[in-house]
Amino acid sequence: MHLSGLLAVSLGQATDAGVKEANEDSLGIRVPEGELLTTKGIVAVIADGVSSAEAGKEASETCVSNFLSDYYSTPDSWSVKKSAQQILTSLNRWLYSQSQQFVETRRGFISTFSSIVIKSQQAHIFHIGDSRIYRLRGSNWEQLTRDHCAQVTAEQAYLTRAMGMDVMIDIDYRSVDVEQGDIFFLSTDGIHDFVSELVLKQACESNPEQYEQTCQQLTKTALENGSEDNLSCQIVRIDALPSAQSDDVYRKLSDLPFPPFLSPGLIIDGYKIIEEIHASNRSQLYLVQDRESDQQLVMKTPSVNFEDDPAYIERFIMEAWVGQRIDSPHVVNVVGADRPKKFLYYLTEFVGRESLGDWVAKNNKADTKADVKEVVRIIEQVAKGLRAFHRKETLHQDLKPENIMLTKEGVPKIIDFGSCYVAGIHEIAAPFERDIALGTVHYSAPEYKVGKKAGIQADIFSLAAITYEMLSGKHPYGDKYERCQNTQDFSRIEYRSSLEFNPMVPVWMDGALKKALSITTDLRHMDLSEFIYDINNPNASFSSEIRQPWIERNPVRFWQSVSGVLFLTCLVLLTKLV
Repeated sequence: MHLSGLLAVSLGQATDAGVKEANEDSLGIRVPEGELLTTKGIVAVIADGVSSAEAGKEASETCVSNFLSDYYSTPDSWSVKKSAQQILTSLNRWLYSQSQQFVETRRGFISTFSSIVIKSQQAHIFHIGDSRIYRLRGSNWEQLTRDHCAQVTAEQAYLTRAMGMDVMIDIDYRSVDVEQGDIFFLSTDGIHDFVSELVLKQACESNPEQYEQTCQQLTKTALENGSEDNLSCQIVRIDALPSAQSDDVYRKLSDLPFPPFLSPGLIIDGYKIIEEIHASNRSQLYLVQDRESDQQLVMKTPSVNFEDDPAYIERFIMEAWVGQRIDSPHVVNVVGADRPKKFLYYLTEFVGRESLGDWVAKNNKADTKADVKEVVRIIEQVAKGLRAFHRKETLHQDLKPENIMLTKEGVPKIIDFGSCYVAGIHEIAAPFERDIALGTVHYSAPEYKVGKKAGIQADIFSLAAITYEMLSGKHPYGDKYERCQNTQDFSRIEYRSSLEFNPMVPVWMDGALKKALSITTDLRHMDLSEFIYDINNPNASFSSEIRQPWIERNPVRFWQSVSGVLFLTCLVLLTKLV
């Protein structure tokens, strides 16, 4: 999905063993083609194996080769930070475990590591050890990393942090804006300890077409200046940034025209329209039949109201993109196109016609309430589907009963990806303000209303609100919730125990719901597994919290009851007197 043009760089690198017999430095640069250039960016990485650890060469080579290959294998929905941190944590554990196996021979797999990932208009820096990354912007030369070493004497220092040194890893991370013309310089200490920063700066200002020769010359200069270490460096210059004009982006987005209103019987790209399932001001859903396979599918088409809105079109394209990357039996399957398309639409499997909203209405009537075990069974499966989103660093943001369909066998499937937040795509710059289509207020977490950044706790809030409604047929905060506009409004509303509406709900389960539905994000469960565990297992702290005196739990209901008793007492006394 090329939404923001191309990133272009000039680069060069060189490495030399110097006076040493073996070169324990390692480096690499990868400039991918096609979609990866947009979704993952360009990577430069340099590593310096610690020679005193005996296995420094293996450690540095492993860091560079594995990072370059594994980074591009991570989901493109992941942010750069998450992708890199996952890889580096795994790499560090492997290096440390190798060191432990050879502890008697003192073969330590230890290496420094410095990498820059340039994606869209941001540079993401990951660093541990005493290799360095500099940036030259105009005439300003700046060191972007700090050395992780302790100085013992004027001539001697030792590393305090490095890959493979400890089972736990503490990687420095920062992101900086990138401008056209920025030059990044990466080096090991064999270079920057023996070449002045003025010479390094002048080298970066040389002809970009000769960066390879420039890097080789720097290794020679360091050697002439007395460097007794391995020598490695890299230069990366930003020649062009993905800053396409709106017209260019719009043209890419609107290669396919919007389909017209589709009536039953019409055929589009071999799909026969059976009926319209749903229509809103943003999209239409049609039940269609594939004339080749006779399979029934759902076709989603964009609304002509937004035909000239590139932000809306981007989000519509994103829906199919997200759905194709989520693999779960509890998320509706987006069907890939196996034939040329003449119009803009996408297809999903046809799950059925019953939504969880229909289930709630059917199982919560005046004289009956939903079975607690059945509610938990369904919610556990919905949580599995939601977890599939979170593993791709994606928030659903519009979880509600109407967006969960039930198969004939009662299996829930999450649908509608129109409000999803994808961390990896959010990092890609766009020349227009992106369309934000947040979920239904009734089920959305308070942070959306007050403008705070939302995380997985927001999806947990929505899932808990659905669970509460399935059990009680009510909203945990009543009608006042939808009228809240700011933090002060939310502070005035109070959670209503689900036991008031369904006495079959266990006390500890209501406590778990209360926690997941906290107005304050930090008070909620940290992940879905914790929430699911709490609605399945009694928690003493929840029970004791709810079994406080009635006057404290529900003072209004308490005093109403006291007044009623007093009224009846007075009535009885009055009758006797008469």
